[in-house]
Amino acid sequence: MDPYPGPAPATAGLRWYLSALASLNRSPTPRSVADPTPDCPLLERLRTGDEAAFEELFRARYSRLVAAAEHVLGARGEAEDVAQEVLLELWRGRDRLDPGMSLDGYLHRAVRNRALNRVRHDRVVRETEPLLAAPATAPSAEGAVLARELEATIRATVARLPARCREVFELSRVHQLRYAEIASAMDISVKTVEAQMGKAIRLLRDGLGGWLPDGDDDE
Repeated sequence: MDPYPGPAPATAGLRWYLSALASLNRSPTPRSVADPTPDCPLLERLRTGDEAAFEELFRARYSRLVAAAEHVLGARGEAEDVAQEVLLELWRGRDRLDPGMSLDGYLHRAVRNRALNRVRHDRVVRETEPLLAAPATAPSAEGAVLARELEATIRATVARLPARCREVFELSRVHQLRYAEIASAMDISVKTVEAQMGKAIRLLRDGLGGWLPDGDDDE
């Protein structure tokens, strides 16, 4: 009996399906690093929406993609998210796949780029987090005025974000959705989510420029 889940459901449930496969694939039967089978037949099957081809791809490449992402991020959970996002993005854009491309090369570049984007994004979030966090202690009268001014500035800056950019930002920061979940909810690609979040952070930094510390603090 095949221990793997059945055919992948449509896009809405695909992230659950990837997670289910991932849990079964964490201790896979060892495979050789080099796959002698050309990618072209598999790519052609993917292009036609063959779900069995996607499952075959997932089983063969998932563990290596997680390892590549973990090398950049240093965190297994985040690495699994990145690997699943890349595979989900490939499946959603399957009709645009080039049958002559190197599948391994494409996937590893996509995983590395997405992992590096996360590193850069997390760095920016750490810089702005103190401004978005609530104060730990009751402020003084002057501090309360400044806090109200800062809150008003943040709200106004967020309100001025372009509609799609603001929606992505709020789904990520307010509702704590992952990029793949935002992409599914808004019916856009994960790359678009990343681009919109990057744009939101840049606009927020510009709008909050007067409240941000100048330069880096070197000890």
